[in-house]
Amino acid sequence: MKKLLLTLAAAFALALPALAADLTWLTDLPKAKVQAKAEGKLVLMDFTGSDFCSSCIRLHKEVFATKEFAEYAKKRLVLMELDFPLKKKQPASLKEANEALAKEFKVDGYPTLIVLAPDGKKLGEAEFDLFDATAKDVIAAIEKLASKTK
Repeated sequence: MKKLLLTLAAAFALALPALAADLTWLTDLPKAKVQAKAEGKLVLMDFTGSDFCSSCIRLHKEVFATKEFAEYAKKRLVLMELDFPLKKKQPASLKEANEALAKEFKVDGYPTLIVLAPDGKKLGEAEFDLFDATAKDVIAAIEKLASKTK
């Protein structure tokens, strides 16, 4: 019996990251807006420094990779990643598009999470404690902004 429970627990633990890994992060804002409007979802824009920003890395590993966030995101969000890496190579067109959006949305640090309504209107920046935020905290910050659409 113990062996069965341990096997089930191990399988469950392995399945959680797989669920979060199923999340699709777009890199094209016009496509994200079209999808959000068609599905009635919010757009979550994640301005990140994926290979140098410790808070960004923690946010991805400890919040975005959770089952709780993945389930919420699948129901409620179109996810968009705007990455500003120091070491990773990016196509020049993506780099230019990300820089233009950072300027448009007045992003001055990473991570910055901006929420757009399904119609593409900016609702605001999700505010939460970067150092110990949980999926629940980030979801609450997004929902607080989403309440502006009601």
